[in-house]
Amino acid sequence: MLHIKSARYVSDYILWVAFDDGTDGKIDIKNELKGPVFEPLKDVAIFSKVAVDPELETVVWPNGADFAPEFLKELYQKQNQQVA
Repeated sequence: MLHIKSARYVSDYILWVAFDDGTDGKIDIKNELKGPVFEPLKDVAIFSKVAVDPELETVVWPNGADFAPEFLKELYQKQNQQVA
């Protein structure tokens, strides 16, 4: 099972995320902020308050929004294939 070891706000809607499989890098979340729980994250002041839940080991925000590590890893891989 994949887990997130650390995450930090970079800029706009970009996070830097380190996975427990050794992968790390930037992920742009902007196009994933859909639905009521993610709506508040469109405010960068709230989005920047990202943290890693120590029990679930995924990224979370104070309003209860979160993304599964597997989803973030897939998004990371898609975005890095586009760059390469």
